[in-house]
Amino acid sequence: MNFNAGKSKAILLTPDEMGRADRLTIESGVPGIVLMERAGQAVARAARELVPKGGRILYLCGPGNNGGDGFIAARCLEAAGYESRLMLLRDPDCLKGDARIAFEQLDAGVRDRIAYVVMGDNVADGLVDELAMADLVVDGLFGAGLDRPLSDAVRKLVEVVNQSQVPVLAIDLPSGVNGTSGEIVGEAIRSRATITFFRRKPGHVLYPGRDMCGETKVADIGILPTTLDQIAPDTYVNSPDLWLKAWPCPSVGGHKYTRGHAVVFGGPMSSTGAARLSAGAALRAGAGLVTLGSPPDAMMVNASHLTAVMLKKLSDAVSISEYLQDRRLNAVLIGPGFGVGEKTRDTVAAILETSRASVLDADALTSFAAEPDAVFKLIKMANVPVIMTPHEGEFARLFPDLGGDKVVRARKAAAQSGAVVILKGPDTVIAAPDGRAVINENAPPWLATAGSGDVLAGIAVGLLAQGVPGFEAACQAVWMHGEAGNVAGPGLIAEDLGPALKTVTAGLVDKTRAK
Repeated sequence: MNFNAGKSKAILLTPDEMGRADRLTIESGVPGIVLMERAGQAVARAARELVPKGGRILYLCGPGNNGGDGFIAARCLEAAGYESRLMLLRDPDCLKGDARIAFEQLDAGVRDRIAYVVMGDNVADGLVDELAMADLVVDGLFGAGLDRPLSDAVRKLVEVVNQSQVPVLAIDLPSGVNGTSGEIVGEAIRSRATITFFRRKPGHVLYPGRDMCGETKVADIGILPTTLDQIAPDTYVNSPDLWLKAWPCPSVGGHKYTRGHAVVFGGPMSSTGAARLSAGAALRAGAGLVTLGSPPDAMMVNASHLTAVMLKKLSDAVSISEYLQDRRLNAVLIGPGFGVGEKTRDTVAAILETSRASVLDADALTSFAAEPDAVFKLIKMANVPVIMTPHEGEFARLFPDLGGDKVVRARKAAAQSGAVVILKGPDTVIAAPDGRAVINENAPPWLATAGSGDVLAGIAVGLLAQGVPGFEAACQAVWMHGEAGNVAGPGLIAEDLGPALKTVTAGLVDKTRAK
């Protein structure tokens, strides 16, 4: 399934792509100052939601288009009964282009009340007093395209604003946050809210940038969605809008044998819980049948806990390979609690040589830390969907030489390994070998608990068993896992996630029927 870049609100645009969208719109006949006027009016509307009429607003304006947006917002809000004070990073004579036009449209009285022009090292002069009288700060210093550290003077300004506790409305992205990576470039303004335009940027959903944005709203400034067809973006925020058509909604004529048979391979008696969590999640995700492959010494322990999940005694890689000759066993998970070492490497090889859709998690990844190319070769030879689920530590061991931001690293890892990569974290990134990437944003902090990742791996293999393509299965699994965390709520433990998936699945059924 190809994601629809022309219609989906889930698209994320890098600053370069957003710049191209602006240029294409201007080339189509919309003047740049018109786009800036619409953006400034959107800033004004957002500010009115944060400050009652008559409030005092301090505008911090840089020399570029963000500053221009701030000038327009100040003009609109001054006319609406708000009091405006401006602080500029440069002397107004340095302004150019549309930003200069916007400045010159300000009422003379507003221009006369420019509180301070930031110059040299005396950036804090007068700022503390202005902040003491302000009800809101509008941050129009720098936008999403910032890719270099702030100057010492501007860093000092940011520190003073953050220390003041005055609420901040950021234009486009809080100053100091990189719009592509979400990284903080030295120092960044912490905002109560952020207003951006046309589409969000990766920096709005990647940490730590997401944490600096507050509530982010997207304003329509007249850029047509068809513009995206020329840009062809390939980064998205994870949402059912992207993959709902590929989600395996149960049909009236279906039965357990049409919904696939997932196999989860468990470890020794002392570490059986992880695989059981995965197996239960695979069943909850919709797999028609799930079997837990168990070493002989763990059979009794597993049997005492399992009901709907079936159990099969398997002692080594040879017996696993023989078992997988049954073509009805169409998706496999190995890793949770399996153990680290040569036996695991041999078992992974045996699984991939049978060309089964697979999820490699936890111990299955760590076992190849010393020779990652060996598993990458096996994945490419298997020519079936394979999902890898590393956290940052496992990722660093498998891909020690990959640099860049989180999305870049995940993309490189997927291309290098031939697998769909789920790079886990509060902003999990899912990347496909073909370059598509999705950033997840619905995971609550209470998912950070033992066994949570085992449930995620189980959901993924359950979806693969139902024939969902690898990338879509990974995106669905991560989103469903996050939603289950929200349903289970604070204080959850991993055992709570399986039952919560029932509510998540019901919601997806409703969405599917509403289409």
